[in-house]
Amino acid sequence: MKKIHLLIVVLSLTFPIQEVSAQMQYPETPKIAVKDTLHGTVITDNYRWLEHGKNPEVIKWEEEQEKYTRSILDSLPQRKKLVKRFNELWRYDDIGKPSKVLNGERIFLWEKRKDDEKWRILTKENEDAEFEVLIDPNLWDPKESLHGTSSSRDGRYYAFGKSVGGDENPVVRIIEVETKRILPDTLRGRKQYVSSWLPDNSGFYYSAGPLKGEVPPGEENYWGSIYFHKLGTSADEDEKIYYSKDKKEMHHGVWISECGKYTVFYRGFFRKNEIYFKHFGEEELIPIATGFDASYFVDIVDDKILIKTDKDAPNGKVYITDVDHPQREFWQEFLLGQKDKLHYVNAIAGHVYAVYQHNAYTVIKIYSLEGDYIRDLSFPTLGTGYVSGYWSQDDIWVNFSSFTYPSVTYKYDFQNDNLDIYKEFPLEIDVEDFTAEQVWYHSKDGTPVSMFLVHRKDLEKNGNNPVKLSGYGGFNYSQTPFFSTTSIVWLEAGGMLAIPNLRGGGEYGEKWHEAGMKENKQNVFDDFIAAAKWLIENEYTNPEKLAISGGSNGGLLVGAVTVQRPELFKVVNCAVPLLDMIRYHKFGPARYWIDEYGSADNPEQFKYLYKYSPYHNIVDDTNYPAIIISAGENDARVDPFHSRKMVARMQNANPNVEPILLLLEKDSGHGGGTTLSMQIERTADTWAFLMNMLGMKIPEE
Repeated sequence: MKKIHLLIVVLSLTFPIQEVSAQMQYPETPKIAVKDTLHGTVITDNYRWLEHGKNPEVIKWEEEQEKYTRSILDSLPQRKKLVKRFNELWRYDDIGKPSKVLNGERIFLWEKRKDDEKWRILTKENEDAEFEVLIDPNLWDPKESLHGTSSSRDGRYYAFGKSVGGDENPVVRIIEVETKRILPDTLRGRKQYVSSWLPDNSGFYYSAGPLKGEVPPGEENYWGSIYFHKLGTSADEDEKIYYSKDKKEMHHGVWISECGKYTVFYRGFFRKNEIYFKHFGEEELIPIATGFDASYFVDIVDDKILIKTDKDAPNGKVYITDVDHPQREFWQEFLLGQKDKLHYVNAIAGHVYAVYQHNAYTVIKIYSLEGDYIRDLSFPTLGTGYVSGYWSQDDIWVNFSSFTYPSVTYKYDFQNDNLDIYKEFPLEIDVEDFTAEQVWYHSKDGTPVSMFLVHRKDLEKNGNNPVKLSGYGGFNYSQTPFFSTTSIVWLEAGGMLAIPNLRGGGEYGEKWHEAGMKENKQNVFDDFIAAAKWLIENEYTNPEKLAISGGSNGGLLVGAVTVQRPELFKVVNCAVPLLDMIRYHKFGPARYWIDEYGSADNPEQFKYLYKYSPYHNIVDDTNYPAIIISAGENDARVDPFHSRKMVARMQNANPNVEPILLLLEKDSGHGGGTTLSMQIERTADTWAFLMNMLGMKIPEE
């Protein structure tokens, strides 16, 4: 077995579990049967009525569920202590890295003071000036959030979006930086995001979706387009310049190269895309990659085009050509495909930084623009690193953290090959008694799967350790080592963390992703179940001490394994989940995910979706584990109906065993609450429930 030791501390404390499971008296939920026949299969849905979130009866039902949930969560002894501990760990003075504009001396900086609920934006005219506040969302309504920002290239203007209640529907305004005057300019459409300013400040490109009435009902989340806004004009005059006439799921992007000489046009359909460019001030679109045959990303530096793609290279490779010869026949190999996944490339300060994932941790290799390998960028241990900066500026920024290595921001000194600390983690947290290791186990079909384990160094394999097993397994997203104060609290309370790199994720390239999508989705669940069995068989834990946790696609994961193998788990955290896989694509923007999951409209895809859809595979009189299912009231991605229907069905299936709770987060979206206090309260709710069910106690000071 391979093991990679990193670093992290825990007191093994247990106490009697507060009894919350006997004689559950759930709120009454009427059954109103709706029958569908799909591809010859009759499906009865007793809770279809809960799909209509604005229906007064649904609202009343939610209120009753909330009363029931709060009657349990508010009484848990861990909750109050968790709120206190999270406030200690999450509230501190913090800053981001300074961002200097491309053309000029002005600098912008994100800052959050200890007592702030939200981050704010500071600015100063040059290095010698003092920072002053430009935008402070702490002065806004608590429901309002800063969502999307973009400075003009000289820093004279700053675009910022304001969303409400986590709805991911920002409305953009423009501020004149020196005077702090909000300009009268407004934009058109929904979900407005400024992408790139013209070098002369005359205007900018932005993306937006249609308003209601502009497209057929229910399609407002699609038909995303690129517009151009000329500064000083009304939104009605904005020109729609890049869009699709026949594919509502097509997404588009436009940005101007760092040098300001080229405008790049991107359009994508699911995982594949095309890219064009034009010389600034000209109209002709010149193709770089066409045909929707793979995924492409380009960067243009010194009149050279770097092209990253997975075409014939599942782990990614890079080509290079010059702007006068962008056609495919002129592409030359710059970085060959490797065993490790190429995450991204960044052209910074005269060199090209290739960021790889090796066994789910970061390796960065540095090259010249001629393709010559120079060196690796060395990190203090195994973890996750990011590198950023501009080609035309000297600053090279590196962010790094690992499970037991608190986050650090460095400036990389290329000449001396040295990482100079710019900002260390602002709190003193003792991690010396903790450790992290990477192990490998075999899934149901024999596939080897890697998994990170984080625990105290003196952990005993006594089969009785409280373990939180979490995963994602989808959308090519990678689970890599990162530092989390939230996880520290779990470790302090005597718990262990297990994070497997499931198929469907991006840790091992596109083939690994494809092995967990569409008809292969069951592989993801099998990988997760195999991780749980491995933890039990290797005497780390037992089913009475095993919690599982996942959100979004990870919520689908834990929902599916809960109904497939309920005897393996004691308690489940299922956050903002997809759970009705027969109807998921009919709500919000979910058609964008058909390439990942498939659609029940397709008879072949219906078969496997129906076979694993968590909502449709609940069995009456089954002893399911305790579960808390959360949803954001304003979730712009996953409709809360999934959580409502799943809770109703599970409460009906086993009404007198373990608690099944709905946690509906008001004024919240897919990513949680709009203020730090809201996030602390909700995290304390969930963790108190998990800890109580596993008999864990928050250590006394």
